Amino acid sequence: MVEHPVSKGDKAVITREALQSLIDVLVASRYQVMGPTVRDGAIVYDRISSVPDLPVGWTDRQEAGRYSLARRDDAALFGFAVGPHSWKRFLHPPVQTLWEARTGADGLAITTADEPSPKFAFIGVRSCEIHAIAIQDRVFCEGPYPDPVYSIRRQDAFIVAVNCAQAGGTCFCVSMQTGPKAESGFDLALTELLDENAHEFLVEVGTTNGAEVLAQIPHRPASDAHRAAADAVVAHTATQMGRTLETDGIKQLLQGNPNHSRWDEVAERCLSCGNCTMVCPTCFCTTVEDHSDLAGRSAGRVRKWDSCFTMDFSYIHGGSIRKTARSRYRQWMTHKLASWIDQFGTSGCVGCGRCITWCPVGIDITEEAAAIRATHTAAKENEHGGA
Repeated sequence: MVEHPVSKGDKAVITREALQSLIDVLVASRYQVMGPTVRDGAIVYDRISSVPDLPVGWTDRQEAGRYSLARRDDAALFGFAVGPHSWKRFLHPPVQTLWEARTGADGLAITTADEPSPKFAFIGVRSCEIHAIAIQDRVFCEGPYPDPVYSIRRQDAFIVAVNCAQAGGTCFCVSMQTGPKAESGFDLALTELLDENAHEFLVEVGTTNGAEVLAQIPHRPASDAHRAAADAVVAHTATQMGRTLETDGIKQLLQGNPNHSRWDEVAERCLSCGNCTMVCPTCFCTTVEDHSDLAGRSAGRVRKWDSCFTMDFSYIHGGSIRKTARSRYRQWMTHKLASWIDQFGTSGCVGCGRCITWCPVGIDITEEAAAIRATHTAAKENEHGGA
C-alpha cells in the first residue's frame, strides 16, 4: 500500500492492519490511547494498545433497563452501539482533587494535588458522543469562568470518530440530529467496511492534526466504490433507530406542563438512583467535599460527580427544594430537553439512549415526552372543538 499526501477533507482507505499502525503512531506521539474494550460483561472505554483490545466480533443488545453482549457472525471491531461509559469520564473526571494542604516544619503548604493532565487520544467516538463533547465544551470552556481541568484535557484530545454501522435498541440520534454520521468535531473519522472479501476502513480527515497522523500510516485514496459503501452503511444505520423523539416545540411543551399528571406516574417507578445522570454524556453536576485527617495535619478539597436525583443536591438553608421523586425527575427531564436550551443554546440530549438502557426500572425519556405531548395535544383539540 502506498502513502499519498493528505489534507483536511480528504478521504482514504486503510486496512485492519493499518489501524494498529494508527494506534502505534498515537502512542509514539505520547497520547494515552483510549478506546472501547470488553470488561465485566459490557463494552467500556479504557486504555488500549492494540487492535485485539477492541471488542472484536462483539455486539450489544439494548432495551429499556436491559443490556447484554452477544457474539457477531463476523470480526467487526466497532459492531456495537454505546456502553455505560462516556468520554466525559476522561475530560470531566468523576473524582478530581482540587487542592491539598499540609502542615510541616516549614508551616502550611497548599498545593494542587493532580499530576500533569494526560494527553488523550479517543478511538471509536460516535457522532452522538462528539455532539455531547461539544455540549460540554460550551459548559466548561465558554463564558467568563472556564473550568481549567476540563479545558486542559480537552485542548490536547485527539478524536478518532467511528460512523455507526449498527444502532442500539434505545438509540434515537436521528431524532436529535446528532448521528449516525460524524460531520465535524473529529481529527479522523472511520467507517468500517467489512465483507467476505476485505476488512477495511474509509478514513475522512477532519483536521490538520488528523492529516499529519494519517500521513504516517499505510493508506490509499478512497475510490468511488468505497465512498458509496460507506454512505450505504450510515444510511442503513439511520433506519435502525430503536426509539424516536419528536422535538418540535418540546421546550415549550415541557416548560408549559410543570403540573402534568405524568410526573406523578413516572415518580411511582423512579428510584432516584441517579443512573441516568451518571451514564449521560452531557450531565455535568458536581459536589465539593472537604476532608481532613484525624491528626489535623492535612486537608483537601475534592470535586465529585453528583446528580439532581439526590436529596442533598438541591439543599439550601432550610432543606431540599426538591424533596420528591416527582420534582427531581421533572427537573432532570425539563432541564435536559428544555431549559438547557435557555442556558446553552442547544438541547442537552444527544439521543444516545444510555439513560433508557441503564435505568433499573426502564423509564424511557422518549416515552415520557410522548405521553405528555399526547395529552397536551388532546387537551388543545378538545378546547378548540369546544370553542
